[in-house]
Formats: sequence, structure tokens, C-alpha cells
Amino acid sequence: MTTAKTDSAGPRGKGGLIAGVALVLVLVGAWALWASRRADGRPSPRADAAVPVSVTAVETTDFPVYLDSLGTVEPYVTVTVRSRVDGQIVKVAFKQGQMVKEGDLLVQIDPRPYQAALDQALSKKAQDEANLKNAKANLERYRTLSAQDFASRQQLENQQSLVDQLVAQIAGDQGAIDNARTQLDYTTIRAPLSGKTGFRLIDRGNIVHANDQAGIVTIVKLQPISVVFTAPEEQVQRINEALAAREVPVVALSSDGRRELGRGHLALVNNEVDQAAGTIRMKATFANQDNKLWPGLSVKTRLLVETRRDVAVVPSAAVQRGPKGLYVFVVGADRKVSVQPVTVDHEGDGRSLVTEGLKAGQIVVTAGQYRLQPGSLVETGEPPARTASSAEEPVQ
Repeated sequence: MTTAKTDSAGPRGKGGLIAGVALVLVLVGAWALWASRRADGRPSPRADAAVPVSVTAVETTDFPVYLDSLGTVEPYVTVTVRSRVDGQIVKVAFKQGQMVKEGDLLVQIDPRPYQAALDQALSKKAQDEANLKNAKANLERYRTLSAQDFASRQQLENQQSLVDQLVAQIAGDQGAIDNARTQLDYTTIRAPLSGKTGFRLIDRGNIVHANDQAGIVTIVKLQPISVVFTAPEEQVQRINEALAAREVPVVALSSDGRRELGRGHLALVNNEVDQAAGTIRMKATFANQDNKLWPGLSVKTRLLVETRRDVAVVPSAAVQRGPKGLYVFVVGADRKVSVQPVTVDHEGDGRSLVTEGLKAGQIVVTAGQYRLQPGSLVETGEPPARTASSAEEPVQ
């Protein structure tokens, strides 16, 4: 018996194809409707819409040229106070970190042994002076007797020799007195300069010696004070010429460059270049009346080497960097921007000195460049808000 087969796959396959086509048509229609509504609600920007930017005019002015460097503050004078005699300290007359004036008492060493030596030298001189007085009187008698032939010439000469010996001995006594008095004076140690004391290295009751290397205390002079810094060796001639022509100003800033610590002048250019580093060392002097500069402090320095007169200056924010170098966006009379390559000689204080590419009066964009392309129409005004993810795109 033969069983008949029913072809059920054919109708079902055709039905699935029709359903798939219908689904695609529905999706396309929905997308078209969504796109139409989006277009009606949020129109796309016009190609000729003006881009808001900030602008400024190129100005012709004087531009100070600085050499920036790093430096270290050093005391103008540093003295380590040491004893010049041996003895026991009986008095300490200063506190650690105290400001002292020149001549102030610092330390008193026991003066009694040195006072005794001085007294002994004085008494020895007094004794020799008494002997000299008697010898001179005898010399006069011998002269009188020799004139009357009652004393020989040899006796006269011997007495004269004795007088001369006593005169020389008294001179030696005076030298011993001067030395003893000097040694006694050394027991009183006074400040050799006005400045600030450091850590005290001795205490009352200690024995000090003239050959002690550690000393008693170190005093540094803070007013004025010095800053030692460097500059590239290529700038040596330029700096020397400036120093020969005028007083060269130097500004000292905090290590982060945010705070000004003092204004001074260049005092010294070292007599040789450091060949290993390729730099020249210099020293500047600061009045430091407010003591903002402290020995050992690291600072940033700004040395004014020259002032360029009547040059084109723009804000540094106007200068952009692209694959072909530096450029600015220049706004034309039609409010459209063009790309202008420029050459910048120096930068400082948020300004750039442009030697080529711009002239006074031209209008340049200082903010909003990230949305610009050559030929873009701009609207001048306040700088647009920038987000953290915004990045300026260099011109290709």
C-alpha cells in the first residue's frame, strides 16, 4: 500500500519570508519616523554658523626678556665663632637662633689665669723699670767720675751696656704685657658681625681649646643675602654685556614660581664655565629686609638681560602648535579666520614676542580655537566654556 506525502514545508517557508519582509518594512518606517521627528525637534547646525571666540589686537610695546633658572640662597657672610684660648666657659650670653649685633657678648671664658699672667707681666716691667732708673743714675755718676779720671772708661762702657740691656728688657716686658692683655681679651668672645645664630655647640662649664674645629656657634648674615644660580653657557656674553652696561635686575621666586620672595641685582658672574654641565654660575644680592630668603632655600630666579623695544606682542594663549610649527588664527574683516604661521622669539608673563608673521593691529583669536578651521566664521565675545574633555585640534 502506497502512502501519500504532504508537502507542508512549502507553505510554511513562504509565510516566514513574507513575515520577515513585513518586519523589515516596519523597522524602516519606524526609523524614518524617528529621524523625521528628531530633525523637526533638533535642527542640525548650519555650515555657516558663527563660532564664539575671544580675540585681541596685536600690540606694539616693550617686551622684557628674562632668563629663568633655579638657584639656592646662600648667606652673604658666614662665620664660625671659635675660641682663641683654652679655658672653661663661665657664661653663655646668647640663645640659639637669636639675632645678634656686631660686638654683642656671646661667651665668657674664665679670665683668671690670663689676668694673673697679665699682672705678672706688668710687675716684671715695673721691676725692670726700677732697675733701669737706678742704672741710669749710676751711668751719670760714672760719666762724672770718668771726666775727673776717677773711673775708667771700661766701667763707663759697662754701665752703658747695662742701661741698654734694661731698656731692651723693658721693651720685651711691654711685648709680654701686650700678649697677656690680648689673651685676656680673647676670653671675652663677641659677635664678629650682625646676623642670626645657629645651634649652640657648647654649654656653660665646657672646656674649650684654641684648636677646636667644631667652634662655638655659627652666625650668618641675612641682610643682605645672596642667591647662586646658573645660566646656559651660550648666554655668557649676553649677560656680561648687560652687566657692563647697567645694573641687572634679578627676581627671586618660590620654588613653585607662585610667590615673589625678593628683588635684587646681579653681583657676580663666575670666572669660568662649568664644562661638565655647560653652565655659568652667578651670584645675585638681595636686601632681604623681610627675611623671606633663607640660607639653603631653593628658589626660581628671573634675570632681566634686555628689554626689546617696540615689538609685536600677543597673549601666549593665541599661539597654537601644529605639525608645521607655531601659528595663530587671524580674524579678517569678513569675520572669517585664516591660519597665520608665526615665529616666537621669547615668552613670559603670559605674553609672546612675535618676530615674524604678525603686525600691529591685526586681530587674533585667544580662546575657542579648538572649534575653528581655516575659513570659519567667528563671533567675538567671552571665551566659551571648556570642558575637561575638550581638546584643541591643531590645523592639519
